Amino acid sequence: MSKLTNDVNKNLDLFIEESTATKLVWGLKNDEGWLSCDSAEFENSEVMPFWSAKENAEIHNVEEWSDFDVVEIPLDIFVEDWLITLDEDGILLGINWNENLEGKEIEPVELAKKYL
Repeated sequence: MSKLTNDVNKNLDLFIEESTATKLVWGLKNDEGWLSCDSAEFENSEVMPFWSAKENAEIHNVEEWSDFDVVEIPLDIFVEDWLITLDEDGILLGINWNENLEGKEIEPVELAKKYL
């Protein structure tokens, strides 16, 4: 059962806690690349969702996203490589989206600070 709630800030805290413990982050990827979509909060912005638990990513691996695979990313690579590249590309992160696609949208540099 998912630990995610409707409180996006608690889900962000859970992301940091779980990913630090497991040393993994999860995303959705298909032959065309990693899942990204338009931001619900910021106009003209793109968001790439990530989860701290595989089962939470799998919840979204349905309907229009059913052609994606749930893929793990080692935390050190995520923090040291991905967050830098995504920040340079101006892509926001969607953190631990719940079943209603609600989650904190955060700049990569801000997420990186939470691991310090």
